[in-house]
Amino acid sequence: MNPDPSRDLSRMPAPLPEIADRGGPLQPLLSATGLRKEFRLGGGFFGPRAVVHAVDDFSLTVIKGETVGIVGESGCGKSTAARLLAGITPADDGEIIFDGETFWTPRSRISGERRRAIQMVFQDSASSLNPRMTLTETLAFGPRAHGVPTATARAYARDLLAAVGLPPARFAERYPIELSGGQRQRVNIARALAIRPRLLILDEPVSALDKSVEAQVLNLLVSLRDQLGLSYVFISHDLNVVRYISDRVVVMYLGQIVEEASAQDIFAAPRHPYTRALFASKPSIDPRQRVTAPPLVGDPPDPVNPPSGCRFRTRCPIVEAICANARPPLSAMPGAGGTHRAACWAALPGNEHSLSPRQKGALQ
Repeated sequence: MNPDPSRDLSRMPAPLPEIADRGGPLQPLLSATGLRKEFRLGGGFFGPRAVVHAVDDFSLTVIKGETVGIVGESGCGKSTAARLLAGITPADDGEIIFDGETFWTPRSRISGERRRAIQMVFQDSASSLNPRMTLTETLAFGPRAHGVPTATARAYARDLLAAVGLPPARFAERYPIELSGGQRQRVNIARALAIRPRLLILDEPVSALDKSVEAQVLNLLVSLRDQLGLSYVFISHDLNVVRYISDRVVVMYLGQIVEEASAQDIFAAPRHPYTRALFASKPSIDPRQRVTAPPLVGDPPDPVNPPSGCRFRTRCPIVEAICANARPPLSAMPGAGGTHRAACWAALPGNEHSLSPRQKGALQ
């Protein structure tokens, strides 16, 4: 099911005003610095509480019109980072700047206009929709909450349905239970767009869909991004999907960013051992590219008690003493012009690791 080409959202009158572009195309849309989130478990009267280090020193910049993909194993902190960026879960520390103005700090609250500037599409398309509301009511709810008259909001809801490929004559009065998974995800995308955000955070938006429906939803997202000038933060465990839709890719491991580069560069020449193992685990339909040995062994460390230094060192094939003694900074790779960054002593010049680029046998 394809979007109705006659319903280009950029050409339709919207009930809410567009959020102004305050800094021009060269100013980043989003800049998050030093975000940290810990969850305290158990303990209390009988002992100290355990602390889960879910996200630690997470910093990310999103350029206007850009799609940033975030990948990593389950439990690495991708979804928590997404909720921090959207302001759904408050961080313990850090700062988020949206188009040159403060979006969130530990001491400030998010205002109404800033709140609608960033919206999120969740993985579970069924549980994120109210089963007692029709699709029209669902899509009209956001505009109504921002002061749009009911009749205007309902008319715009029908336009949104058409724009995401759900003809309103057939779908406007349906309930979520009457939809397929792909149709429900289209409704979730339309609901996120109903209050005219500038950034969509998509947390595994196609992971529960079969491949044919997945391709339709991805093409819909690309079309809407081009129509409305949106920016995306796209979270997925499917590397092929991330490679298709992303301009830049961020790799997370145990709550930290370990590598960041353009999609083209990182898939062509990953610099961090974890990224290489992650990409090597991608299944191939070519029988000549069978994997005879696991690219990565062992389980991720306990986030309650993460390893010292580099958090990947307990599973790394090139670990050395320096990896346990100090955490490697996320730094620009030599010869990459500052656009490719990795947090690995073996990839950084001028340190004690035997594979440091200053010595023979360095990682290329």
